Amino acid sequence: MKPEIRTAVFPVAGRGTRFLPATKASPKEMLPVVDKPLIQYAVEEALAAGAQRLVFITGASKRAIEDHFDSDQELEKLLESQGKTDLARQIRSVLPSYATCIYIRQSAPLSPALHLGARRILAISTRHAPEFSNRCWKVVH
Repeated sequence: MKPEIRTAVFPVAGRGTRFLPATKASPKEMLPVVDKPLIQYAVEEALAAGAQRLVFITGASKRAIEDHFDSDQELEKLLESQGKTDLARQIRSVLPSYATCIYIRQSAPLSPALHLGARRILAISTRHAPEFSNRCWKVVH
């Protein structure tokens, strides 16, 4: 029996140079695929696999990822007041209430082998969050 995934690690710190100029001002993970950003599909897949904790290893100019998964009550109220309840519901459903996002910002670019270093990051995190140590996790890249 496979252990259930509880934590998903997303190494999203790369600069996206292969997608320039599109990624100069916007992270590659936020590029839209149909009607939602690419990272949303990866998060939905991780949640469907049982992940409840989402760890994003980010870098410079990746604030849009954090903003995407954060709640925006002001926008929700505005949409509700304009009668756009379906859009407000969509925005609220970007991340289920049981899911937790953790953002770790790299101070300098690291190699693409970051997924190998994710164990070290999680090991360090277990000192501050012991619940990590007994959970299964998966690096999503």
